[in-house]
Amino acid sequence: MIYSLDKINEMAEGDDEFIVSVISVFLEEVPADIEALGIALEEMNYNQVYNLAHKIKPNVDLLGMEQTRAIALEIETLGKNKAGIEEMKKVFPILKTDIAQVVSELKKDFNL
Repeated sequence: MIYSLDKINEMAEGDDEFIVSVISVFLEEVPADIEALGIALEEMNYNQVYNLAHKIKPNVDLLGMEQTRAIALEIETLGKNKAGIEEMKKVFPILKTDIAQVVSELKKDFNL
């Protein structure tokens, strides 16, 4: 399991509906954001890359995905600085794979 519910559990204070709500939002938004990020990288749209990585980062952080958060932060920083498109394209597949794995696990673990 490459995710952790520790942060969400702390915020939820025992509210299972809150936890499912956060997970549902993650499942709805993050896969679409990842797809859009891939397109933005192909188009070398640095502003869009920055915005999407900036949006993805807190979502993966909330799920305790430290490696994934670090990659999102790297892409966010490079996008903001309008530099390093090749580096972003190199690490993006790792980000995409991590997200896909967690989406699959969350759907299974929460029957969503």
